[in-house]
Amino acid sequence: MLTRLFIQNYAIIDEVEIDFSTSLNIITGETGAGKSILIGALGLILGQRADASVLLTTEKKCLVEGTFLIDHNKQAKHFLTKNDFDIDSSLIIRREIAVNGKSRAFINDTPATLTQIKELASLMVNLHQQFDTLELGNDEFQRQVIDALASNEQPLQQYQQTYKDWQHTKAQLKELLSQKASFQKEAEYQQFLFDELNDAAFKENELEDMEAELKLLTNTESIKAALEGTYYQLKESETPVATTLKQLVNTLNNFQDYHSAIKPLADRVQSVYIEINDIAAEATHLSNTLLHDASRIETINERLSLGYKLLKKHGVLTTSELLQILEKISLHLQEVLNIDDTILALQKQEKEQQANIVAQAKIISENRKKQLAPFTQKVNELLVQVGMPNAQLKVDVITCEYNRFGADDIVFLFDANKTGKFELLSKVASGGELSRLMLCIKSLVAKAVKLPTMIFDEIDTGISGEAAKQVGVIMKSLSSNIQLISITHQPQIAARAVKHFFVYKEDKGGVIKTRIRVLEKEERILSIAQMLSGENPTATTLATAKEMIEG
Repeated sequence: MLTRLFIQNYAIIDEVEIDFSTSLNIITGETGAGKSILIGALGLILGQRADASVLLTTEKKCLVEGTFLIDHNKQAKHFLTKNDFDIDSSLIIRREIAVNGKSRAFINDTPATLTQIKELASLMVNLHQQFDTLELGNDEFQRQVIDALASNEQPLQQYQQTYKDWQHTKAQLKELLSQKASFQKEAEYQQFLFDELNDAAFKENELEDMEAELKLLTNTESIKAALEGTYYQLKESETPVATTLKQLVNTLNNFQDYHSAIKPLADRVQSVYIEINDIAAEATHLSNTLLHDASRIETINERLSLGYKLLKKHGVLTTSELLQILEKISLHLQEVLNIDDTILALQKQEKEQQANIVAQAKIISENRKKQLAPFTQKVNELLVQVGMPNAQLKVDVITCEYNRFGADDIVFLFDANKTGKFELLSKVASGGELSRLMLCIKSLVAKAVKLPTMIFDEIDTGISGEAAKQVGVIMKSLSSNIQLISITHQPQIAARAVKHFFVYKEDKGGVIKTRIRVLEKEERILSIAQMLSGENPTATTLATAKEMIEG
């Protein structure tokens, strides 16, 4: 709950500090004194946007700071833990607006985003302003009311996860069916490409190896001539190199006893002689293995022709790249074969998820329907209490397509004069009726969701007399469980205050500034008497005011 509000340099507020009670806090004052300005400032720490136009003095920043007790607020503590903010028994939210209009937000002195401020504040405070009654006609608000009373938070979280998974599966299935249609259109051509490459049956580097072989076969005669010429010069010419070397070895050996260096020299020549004989033998052997094979040349040319055609067709340069294309097409065709299995699996999964959706939505719907009779009964009883004895609320649950919130449309219908003709609430209820109806509904919902603090900005618009008295009774009763802060013009409501704040204007050196103070009992009596009859109340009016406070 909100224990303290500090405002500095906001609109016509120089500096104000308010310490709230834990139950019913009433704020009164003359029109234009600045009551709603307090709510505007409070809105800053609830996440509303602002700019430099709110600064009273443009030479210094605006500061709004709220202190909250969160001992028993598990949701707020969970938020702080999840977002790495410090946790203590009290929580401070601060907004600063610089002279240039730039805003900064803090949670327990740690910088925070506006989104974080808004999310955290929603877990602690419900702010109702004059025109918020319009949300009564909003389908989403109406659903939230029934779900809050039906304790549907956990079932809805589970359902929404299942619904999300179901939508994802449906999207996957749609994509696969689209792919299948696309695959079927091109499957025949892909199969033709695969068969063409597969039938060619090229091996790794085959085309490159055949190009080398073709070069050899087309030059066989020239190569044989070179090899045979080599053998002839080494072994069979008029002065064969091998014979000459043998003679040199023999000549050198005759003189090896005369010089120690001759024998090593003779050995080296002997080694050359042996190598020359080996070369000659290898040359003649290699020559004998080379054959001009015309049929093989023809076969290679045909094979290369097919290879070159496929290389050009697929825009690649090597056998390896052709084989990669073959593998890719093979995988693609396998996907075509496998896609039906995948589709069948997803269809089964989608069917199971849909069955879960139906079952979970049924539970949510049953929870909602169980609340309709007690909810409408309690609201209609409260409507009588707030001076609307002929008004009745009716809630219809209409089956619709499955969506994020189940399979129900929640519709609030209203009959203001017991005509038996219920119409959409947004079309038939007046502003005053909507205000009282909103109070009745929020008083029921607040107990269900255990919201720590509710703030009403002139919810009593359009009512007076006994109706205003009963609104005060309801608010007093509600404040026994939660903290209420309300701006009002009705003395019947103000009389119910546990803590009564009075907002007034003060002229200091020609500058009008807003001030606020807590009224003591005698001051409250005078203030309520003035609200009843004007600036100078009679003794009777003062007695009436005293009776209202003490009653």
